Amino acid sequence: MREGRHADYESWLNEIAPLCKGSPGHLDWHIVRPIPGLTETYTVIIRFDTRAHLQAWMESPARAHLIEKAQPLFVTGDDFFISSGLDFWFTAEGAKAKVPVRWKQYLVTWSAIYPLVLGVPLVIAPVMRDLGVPNNHLLTTLFVTGTVVFLMVYVIMPHYTKLIQRWLFS
Repeated sequence: MREGRHADYESWLNEIAPLCKGSPGHLDWHIVRPIPGLTETYTVIIRFDTRAHLQAWMESPARAHLIEKAQPLFVTGDDFFISSGLDFWFTAEGAKAKVPVRWKQYLVTWSAIYPLVLGVPLVIAPVMRDLGVPNNHLLTTLFVTGTVVFLMVYVIMPHYTKLIQRWLFS
């Protein structure tokens, strides 16, 4: 975002948002606005139900027209990144859609999940018992899997992928 053009960009967002949100398969729209004094970058996150619907929006004449209209506001042009599935775990910060080969994704995910699946139940089951939650396999599994997914997404994978980044992306 060019300095001093935030109001123009916000106006442009108000123009493009309804068109994007009205596109077939649109699921979600989020804007991460710049932090004054720290960054000038806007990030617009859009989600579609299928890759085909996303592609249709990205290649639509309406989007192309509005991107062209906004070019004077951009510093580097229409930068975008497309991610699907669990690929977001494996994308190096600042990468331009570089994703490791699937077998490396498999090994990294497995090596992170295995110790969690062994250890988390040893913590969750006693905590649930201490809280007076009835011993129920389905309920325990619900809390264990929720904890494993939380740890994978927010704790383990962001640090783990940075740690092995050189191997992962080689």
